[in-house]
Amino acid sequence: MGGWIGVDLDGTLAEYGGWKGPDHIGDPVPAMAFRVRKWLADGRDVRIFTARVSGVREGSEVDETTKGIQDWCEKHFGVRIPVTCKKDFGMIELWDDRCVQVEANTGRRMDGKTE
Repeated sequence: MGGWIGVDLDGTLAEYGGWKGPDHIGDPVPAMAFRVRKWLADGRDVRIFTARVSGVREGSEVDETTKGIQDWCEKHFGVRIPVTCKKDFGMIELWDDRCVQVEANTGRRMDGKTE
């Protein structure tokens, strides 16, 4: 199966109780950690999709933030998962605690709400 799966970090893959600085990442959320481990075991392309690397100065600041996230991934998943804040046409799914799914080409919410 082609394409990559984007997984938000804070509040989705890692527990989040409010911003505590760039060096703090919460404990893994068990259900998402289980899901990500399965995807990785199945050979799926999983990427951390996080705002932590958006809007920061290019170069060393992004590198340090990315390194911290990948260190956390290695500790909890045994691998350094790629980190991005950019969508591309290869992304097939996005798992995020802030998403609202809409029906393609209509803008209608899939959860039945109108606003």
